[in-house]
Amino acid sequence: MSKAYFNYAGKRLLQAIVVILLSYVFTFVVVSILPGDPITNVLNNPQNGFTPDEIKEIIAAQGLDKPIPEQLWNAFSGFVTGDLGLSMRTNRPVATLIGEVLPSTLVLASAGLAVALFLAAIIAYGTQFLPRRYGQGLLRGFPSLFLSVPNFVIGLVLIHLFGFQLGVFRVIEPDSFWATLFAAIALGIPISAQIAEVLIVNLDHESGQDYAAVARGRGLGQMRLFVMHLLKPSSLPVITVVALTIGELLGGSLITETVFGRNGLGSLVQRSVSTQDLPVLQAVVSLAAVVFVVVNLIADLTYPLLDPRVKLLGTQQRRPTTTDDSSVPISKAVTP
Repeated sequence: MSKAYFNYAGKRLLQAIVVILLSYVFTFVVVSILPGDPITNVLNNPQNGFTPDEIKEIIAAQGLDKPIPEQLWNAFSGFVTGDLGLSMRTNRPVATLIGEVLPSTLVLASAGLAVALFLAAIIAYGTQFLPRRYGQGLLRGFPSLFLSVPNFVIGLVLIHLFGFQLGVFRVIEPDSFWATLFAAIALGIPISAQIAEVLIVNLDHESGQDYAAVARGRGLGQMRLFVMHLLKPSSLPVITVVALTIGELLGGSLITETVFGRNGLGSLVQRSVSTQDLPVLQAVVSLAAVVFVVVNLIADLTYPLLDPRVKLLGTQQRRPTTTDDSSVPISKAVTP
């Protein structure tokens, strides 16, 4: 690895830390500092049934009686060390509540991403090697169709068809293998649309290059040509798309969990919203921001390692979204 890469990686890491800090401060300001903050409104709302003594105890437990700078420092230092505070409703540590449901969400999100990548690869392959009327017409319309249908609609259709009609899985067992698989399908179909669009565009570009024509001339089969020569250079921009869709993946997981009745972050957020448990909501939002920033940081650091044609100019580099060099103003792609 070159010195330029380490300089670039250090700057990107510093930028990621700054973004995480600013996102946490923004969330803290919205929830805790602005006049008429939601926490005070919740405590003083007569419908919630808090007595004056209970309000004082909650304020003391949440540290709301301390100066604002001290509140922010205590909250952020606790967030860094894994102490996310106490739930206003259950009086349990927020980290414990999240830890109980996070594995289910991670399983669903990972399976949904795998489904999205698989569907995108199948569609992209078909557009290159199926007969023209299918590959150029029908399959190229699939991404637009997938993107236009919300994942909760897909989930309801899958539950009705495979749960109630065919009995492939039981709705009362949302964590079973088949229920998880169909939940992942509902989550992955809309996400696969964006990945497939980028992959198709780059496959069209790569398939017209001289090396692809030479491989065809030597009698290389379609599958070997696709896997050995076209897929790798075409899939590199997919790293960018996957990183940018992490937020959509997390948001879709919350909705899909609610539709399929899974006990994950979605159900925790739903309960927290209905009971106005703001410390839990603040922790979930902050963790989602951290995940999004970290995934994009990993993508930024991985791309120049996977593509030897990318040369860093100075200490900055931008992830290209297509194989056209004109779309990469800060980095320069050259063929070795």
